Formats: sequence, structure tokens, C-alpha cells
Amino acid sequence: MTTTYLRRSREADLPAIMTIINEAKAYLKEQGVDQWQHGYPYEEDMINDVKAGLNYVLIRDDDIVGTATLQQGRDDNYKVIDHGSWQGAADAQYTSIHRIAVSANYRGQHLSETMITNLLTVSLELGYTDVRIDTHPENKGMQHVIVQNGFTYRGIIYMHEPKEERYAYQLLLK
Repeated sequence: MTTTYLRRSREADLPAIMTIINEAKAYLKEQGVDQWQHGYPYEEDMINDVKAGLNYVLIRDDDIVGTATLQQGRDDNYKVIDHGSWQGAADAQYTSIHRIAVSANYRGQHLSETMITNLLTVSLELGYTDVRIDTHPENKGMQHVIVQNGFTYRGIIYMHEPKEERYAYQLLLK
């Protein structure tokens, strides 16, 4: 029987997390997607996420097979949205899912969907019913995963440094 669950990451998980992040960068490059091709996410980003208690790892049979960061509160990158709008109040508090990646050894097993589903549960447990996520316009695979998890396309946001266009999605939980 296969056991799969999500937990907060620990500093000892950083080597596995960085391996997964680097595999994702290489995979995006193979796919011709310009996302994560200029250094980001940096190891320092992941260290900060882990230390802040915002990073989670997906475990399958004692192996770390995925990673994602769940930011709480407002995200500066989401303040301005073009060609659309966010649902709900302008001053809403929400979680946002960032830096999601799955190990190359586990690709094709729908683990990104499993990870997002678990992060939705964590969001609710933390008291948030508004969850947001974004991805590169060329990242069709992640767009599919996001929509499969019930998110709705809301418009275009821009990531800082460098300023890059991203498709923004939102899911309101009950």
C-alpha cells in the first residue's frame, strides 16, 4: 500500500527540495517554457520559506516527492490584476500557492493535484477560504493542474524582478 501525505518541511529537507526545484527548472526548459529559467526560485527563497514555516513537502512512502510554498495573507504580486479581477473584497486575506514542483521520478502520477488538494485543506485549517495561484502563460501542464483542482482563471498578474506576466487563478472555499 502506498502512503502519501503532506507535512511542513524541515531544514533537513532542503537538499531534497532543491533537487526537486532544479529538476523542475530542467523540465520546464525541455518543454520550452521560460518559467524559472533565470535563477528563480533561488536556494535562498527555499531556505526562507522553510524557516518561515511556509514550505510543505509531499511524502510518498518516506520519500520527499514534491514541494510547495503556501504564503498567508496578501501577496504584493497579486495587488494589480490586468484583464480581469479577483472575486470578493479588495482587502481580502488569502493564501497563495507558490514554487510548486514534483520530483522527476514521480512525474505523471498526479501528485501536483494531490499537493494542491492538501494545501487547500491546510488553507482552511489556517482560516482562509480564498486561495490563489499563478503560472507562466506557456506552462500548459500547470494550467491544466490548476483548473483540474477547481480554480478559475481571473486575469494577468506580474511577478517582480524581473517583471514577468503570469496567469492568475482563484478558488473560494466554503
